[in-house]
Amino acid sequence: MSIKIVTDSTADLSPELLNRFSIEVIPLSVYFGDQVYLDGKDLSPKDFLEKVKTSPVFPKTAQVAPADFIDLFHRLLDRGHEILFIGISSGLSGTVSSASLAAQELSGAPIAIVDSKNLSMGIGILALHGAEMAEKGAPLNEIAERLHKMVPKIKTSFIVDSLDFLYKGGRLSRTQALIGNVLQIHPRIEVVEGKLLMAEKFRGSKAKANTRLIEWATEKKETIDRRWISVTHCHAHDSAEFIAAELRKMNLAQEVVITQAGAVISSHCGPGTVGILFSQKDF
Repeated sequence: MSIKIVTDSTADLSPELLNRFSIEVIPLSVYFGDQVYLDGKDLSPKDFLEKVKTSPVFPKTAQVAPADFIDLFHRLLDRGHEILFIGISSGLSGTVSSASLAAQELSGAPIAIVDSKNLSMGIGILALHGAEMAEKGAPLNEIAERLHKMVPKIKTSFIVDSLDFLYKGGRLSRTQALIGNVLQIHPRIEVVEGKLLMAEKFRGSKAKANTRLIEWATEKKETIDRRWISVTHCHAHDSAEFIAAELRKMNLAQEVVITQAGAVISSHCGPGTVGILFSQKDF
């Protein structure tokens, strides 16, 4: 049986990477009032930006239901696949719980579940490692065990352009958001133990914040795993290109990829966000 790597739409893997490694994606949902869209299927990053500009309501997101996982797992199992699912942090969404419930319903089926305790390409990097191991013939339990050990080594941080989305998503008070925007504060958000933490606040230009993000990522260059580094952004193409070029100059990884955040991640961070995501080495 072949192993099919499955992740959810918050992994923000590019279409090129998904096709290259035959990774399956199950979408979370995005609501604009009564209208519901499947992330990455009904709503592209470009469509999301237009919706944000024109909709009178703020977007809300919803996890994948267990029934949707059961349908997907049945389809893949019927095709002769073993299944490894890597999903968004259980501290941020109930999607991994839904996948686990579905796996329990299919008791005895060759399904492994990994809680990434991360988001965006923090999930994606795990999925890519899993896909490469599967291509080399590693068994399902070995891949799952390896990814579980990698989870705490994944480092994720991003700079937010505006505090409005963090406020509307319940991460900041209205006063904090208003003051932050007036003072041109760009917070650096970090994923710590599966949750979002405001690690630093920068006052000034976005360029200054981008430089600090690079400094954060490269403070201990020798610890960076050389396989993958991702620069992921939400409609911040120029920042992403600049950061990726700087990282490539340093020859830190075999592949420094640029990916664009989907609608779910963008709903919580907002346009202008850019981040760096990578894994640390095993020592």
